[in-house]
Amino acid sequence: MKKTLSIALCLLLTATVFISCGKKAETATTETATKTETTATAAPTTTAPAAATTTTTTATTTTTAPAATTTAPAAPAKESEGVVFRISNGAEPESLDPALIQGVPEHRIYDALFEGLVAPDPKTSNAIPGLAKSWESNADGTQWTFHLRKTTWSDGTPITAKDVVYSWLRELDPKTAAPYAWFPCMFLKGASDYNSGKAGADTVGIRALDDYTFQMDLIGPIPYAIDALTHYSFAVVPQHAIEKYGDSWTTPENFVGDGPYVLSKRVAQSYIECVPNEKYWDKDNVKLDKVIFQSSDDDNTNYNMYINGETDWVTTVPNDMISSASMRDDFSKYPQLATYYYTFNCTKAPFNDARVRKAFSLAVDRQALVDGVTKGGQIPAYGMVPPLSGYDKMATPYDSQDDANAAAQDLLSQAGYPNGTGIGPITILYNTNASHKAIAEFIQQEWKNNLGVDVTLENEEWSTYLSDRNAGNFQVARAGWVGDYQDPNTFLDMFITGAGMNGGKYSNETYDTLVSEAATLPAGEDRLGVLKTAEDILVNEDSAVMPLYYYVTLNMIDTSKWGGWYPNTMDIHPVKDIYLKK
Repeated sequence: MKKTLSIALCLLLTATVFISCGKKAETATTETATKTETTATAAPTTTAPAAATTTTTTATTTTTAPAATTTAPAAPAKESEGVVFRISNGAEPESLDPALIQGVPEHRIYDALFEGLVAPDPKTSNAIPGLAKSWESNADGTQWTFHLRKTTWSDGTPITAKDVVYSWLRELDPKTAAPYAWFPCMFLKGASDYNSGKAGADTVGIRALDDYTFQMDLIGPIPYAIDALTHYSFAVVPQHAIEKYGDSWTTPENFVGDGPYVLSKRVAQSYIECVPNEKYWDKDNVKLDKVIFQSSDDDNTNYNMYINGETDWVTTVPNDMISSASMRDDFSKYPQLATYYYTFNCTKAPFNDARVRKAFSLAVDRQALVDGVTKGGQIPAYGMVPPLSGYDKMATPYDSQDDANAAAQDLLSQAGYPNGTGIGPITILYNTNASHKAIAEFIQQEWKNNLGVDVTLENEEWSTYLSDRNAGNFQVARAGWVGDYQDPNTFLDMFITGAGMNGGKYSNETYDTLVSEAATLPAGEDRLGVLKTAEDILVNEDSAVMPLYYYVTLNMIDTSKWGGWYPNTMDIHPVKDIYLKK
């Protein structure tokens, strides 16, 4: 989901894990609000060129949900299986239903099994034709009409514009409880009222004009709207299969999709196997005979599997292996539109006081964190939005960390906790992962040394962590956000009051108004200025979140062997486009 305003590729972000991210998923986009038309062409299948001391702590660490013992998820591919591509995909996916997912591992699988109106370009991650072969807007860019291909689901059932309407309303239906339902609400006229229960489905500004023409009404001339449609919250799903099989529609024996691959096998906590969809409209450009998504959240295990030839693409590199990995030709490091941050629960003491939140945020030396712990070229972050074209990243408000620590101690005293007295032990929640643990231990020590506060660490497996974080069952929680499209808004709209990803329960009426106003403005300086004001309120005035660094991607893949994989700021690499070089 992106539009067309390019990001400054000099943004340097990081590569530990994220959520969302969604996705995940991106740079500022500009687009004229006059009528435009895009004609479909399939994504090119061009050959890709070769890509370019944790501090110990005195506080206690509690493990509530230890990671499962990890074994090699899948054996090396056999020649008899044809061309097999294996991905070390991270944690076990929370779900395969597009309406119920919210993470990067799930997003990669989604791109294999489903295709929305538009698809991500493998080089830029910008939108290219998918289920829709072309589209155009009205004069002011507030209404878009899509012309669908005459194609079918994987079981041969025709796909029509009515499927698009059903799918988007299912995502927004309060009964679905989709974690990303807030996202379409930021685009579609009437979606928020329906999702909140204030109005019926007929208020949502979407319609099927005929079997192969779909239309949507936006809340304003949103410059990144078409790019945003690559996101799984705008997925198209099979109504007939869902109504027939209920919650079990995503099992291999019942699965129906419209993507380049279909689900053929799933072994819990091990791997997901996909094979080509013979009904896919562009099946001639699908070159892999099998794709295996291996499930393991142990970075060391995943890296060793790659070194041993048991996987073809590993999506992150352990911190202590970055130096040696960077000497290899198959190592790819690239700026990523993503931010690693901690979020405070703004409804629970002591973090219901903005002075306390700001004190904790100031008391962390970001430069020491990226130099001594993550060590992957990440950039210290003092704002939520990574640097984009026309939108500068926020700078540190203090000349030195000593000055920041002094200000933090003063704020804590003002809040009634001099030298941390009376604040009690604070718990940091993170999902089970060695890199997240090392970062949490660093921050634990920073808060002890600089504020006098004892900190306990608590880790949970992926799905439990997501559930607790979204529900606000934490004091401080680790988080990461990969932009869903290339615009500052993707890092800000999730913090409006009541948004599904706003687990810290942050609420500020002025902030909400600014983010909503930006959605009604055309691309340009005025719109970016409104978003910059909102970011300042979120990060500096209210300190609802504690940005730590901007990601860089750290991938391992042999691009002399595999084509169709291109480094990009979104770190999105659709398997449809990957092929074995001759």
